[in-house]
Amino acid sequence: MVPATSLSTLAEEQLALARATGSGRSARTVHGGPDTALRQTLIALVAGHALAEHASPGDATLQVLRGRVRLTAQDRSWPGEAGDLLVIPDARHALSADEDAVVLLTVARG
Repeated sequence: MVPATSLSTLAEEQLALARATGSGRSARTVHGGPDTALRQTLIALVAGHALAEHASPGDATLQVLRGRVRLTAQDRSWPGEAGDLLVIPDARHALSADEDAVVLLTVARG
């Protein structure tokens, strides 16, 4: 049996770490790894900070756990707030925090 993980507790911890760094971000893999088909990573971003444009990792979603974010790809943009699920397009994309935010990135690799 796999023990339960409190995403709320991890979100608070990662946001505190993000606030303490110059990059304004922090991340922790909560399930899976480089050799698994499914990986979930908790990402915290301080307001005004971002993950620069990068390639799509495969089928992926972002669940916004806290705050507000904006996902951008090419010439499109999608806002997300706590409770929203954003599907990451199969294109280069970036993520920015409109306010302190925590998201759960889920990636399924074929």
